[in-house]
Amino acid sequence: MLSKKMQDAINEQIKNELYSGYLYLAMAAYAEEQNLPGFAHWMKAQCQEEVEHAMKFFNYVTERGGRVELKAIDQPPVEFASPTALFEETLAHEKKVTALINGLYELALEEKDYASQVLLHWYIDEQVEEEAHASEILETLKMAGEKGQALVMMDRALASRGE
Repeated sequence: MLSKKMQDAINEQIKNELYSGYLYLAMAAYAEEQNLPGFAHWMKAQCQEEVEHAMKFFNYVTERGGRVELKAIDQPPVEFASPTALFEETLAHEKKVTALINGLYELALEEKDYASQVLLHWYIDEQVEEEAHASEILETLKMAGEKGQALVMMDRALASRGE
């Protein structure tokens, strides 16, 4: 059974994961408006992944006999300065999520909650991957620029996510 402290912290993380999905959906809407369907596709896929992360926590809480308490989700930004700004925000956000996951892991250590530690190892590995992908795309955008053919090629590359 989860401690109340761990349950509350995971419930907060469920909110954070759902906010992540909401943020990426807002980014997809921006990309659609900018006629960048590949960027939008990538962001929609990211949104779905974040919702899956929230559901993994949700299921974990219920499996451990806890109670999920959903929290209000803040509105994400709707304007972004550029395609590069999307990925600057993505990388910054993923670093923030990494810090939140690390905090949960520290709590699991403090609580001697070994099952939560095992679960959180998966999230720690996932965050390494999330940051690496966002960083790689951001660096490519910075090298290629946001004009003309380079942006079109980048958009096409991002459209292939999941294929």
